[in-house]
Amino acid sequence: MNISQVAKLTKLSAKSIRFYESKGVISPPSRSDNGYRTYDNKQINQLEIVARARAVGFNLEQCKSLVELANDPGRSSYEVKETAKKKLTEVNAKLEELQVIRQQLVEWIDECPGDEGPNCPIINDLTGH
Repeated sequence: MNISQVAKLTKLSAKSIRFYESKGVISPPSRSDNGYRTYDNKQINQLEIVARARAVGFNLEQCKSLVELANDPGRSSYEVKETAKKKLTEVNAKLEELQVIRQQLVEWIDECPGDEGPNCPIINDLTGH
């Protein structure tokens, strides 16, 4: 398959596919006589792993690790589970940060009169007054 066919199939852009290849996240495709990339099921499967992993927040290095684990018949599910557990820890920390941000915004909105007057507790808080 050529890159445009793979892009359509995986819902990734051709640019993203070339990027994942350049970063070693997927194995390099073969090249036709005219130099065009030719993707087989191996690269397509790897790209599908990357697309799904990115959709749940895994970064590039984590995606590379997951692709390597998927390609390793000697892998242990322990390694895969640990990777997912680390991502869950990151997500939980981010959720805690977002809750703090949310609470601040709720407080500002509750305190601000939102009228035609110049007094704004939000601006006052942001400027330290």
